[in-house]
Amino acid sequence: MASISRPRCRYHRRCGRKGVHLLFLLFLGGLSFASASCFLPSSPSLLQNNKQYSLEEYHQRLQIFLSNKRRIDKHNADAGNHTFRMGLNQFSDMTFAEFRKKFLWREPQDCSATKGNLVRSTGPYPSAIDWRKKGNYVTPVKNQGPCGSCWTFSTTGCLESAIAIATGKLLELSEQQLVDCAQAFNNHGCSGGLPSQAFEYILYNGGLMDEDGYPYHASNGTCKFQPGKAVAFVKDVVNITQPWGGKIRSALPSSSQCDKTPDKVNHAVLAVGFGEEEGLPYWIVKNSWGASWGMDGYFLIERGKNMCGLADCASYPVPRV
Repeated sequence: MASISRPRCRYHRRCGRKGVHLLFLLFLGGLSFASASCFLPSSPSLLQNNKQYSLEEYHQRLQIFLSNKRRIDKHNADAGNHTFRMGLNQFSDMTFAEFRKKFLWREPQDCSATKGNLVRSTGPYPSAIDWRKKGNYVTPVKNQGPCGSCWTFSTTGCLESAIAIATGKLLELSEQQLVDCAQAFNNHGCSGGLPSQAFEYILYNGGLMDEDGYPYHASNGTCKFQPGKAVAFVKDVVNITQPWGGKIRSALPSSSQCDKTPDKVNHAVLAVGFGEEEGLPYWIVKNSWGASWGMDGYFLIERGKNMCGLADCASYPVPRV
């Protein structure tokens, strides 16, 4: 993440202007941690996660769950060799192949053609910042559901925060409009897309509607954009292609399980802050798998290493307000 003195959004463009600190879109490549964090197939957990199985499927899911549970227990028992712990969540009864098919992009996206246009500032930079704690600048963690639309959530999250920082008004913007309408900018709905291209769609399309006007339903649909109901607009898009990188901490597995090249990214998230713990610098990252995943829907990722391709394709929008 080149300049840490502005908000950016993990995917392709950043969220702010001078004086705004860190809110940007990030890409992750070759993610393979999801199947290890899932939910318990016991009665309370089934109720908690709204799971219902036939008797035959229950036994199949139980075996998958137990396999994931053993992997988690083995990892956590060797805590001295890891900087993170693994845990159970709502995906624990799924194999990674199943998870990837439902929640990640069908095909990795290649952001290597993205041209960087970030103008570095000279600082000074704060030693730490968390936009969640600075005021009403970050919307609650959302849930993309069984649709590879993470790119839309990182896009809206970044633009929501950029507008809030600029105006003091926090909107909740429509991911579904991007799923349904942004194909002309080389995005593919539930099969994947790039936030930088989503920001360009918003820029040239004439705006983005809010969630109430164009609600999310986690599937591809026909474009229903109404220009007169657009509430968010983009003036410029900034790509950050200089290395800034990171290593997963507290929620994800080791770097050997992730691809690191810009043609292998398959997930997008939003950076909302940074800090340091026990000498280890990290980014604070907002995911789109619901608040029950990770650290209330967030995870920490170490700054300074290009783990999972983190450093390849960050971006943020400059809002028109």
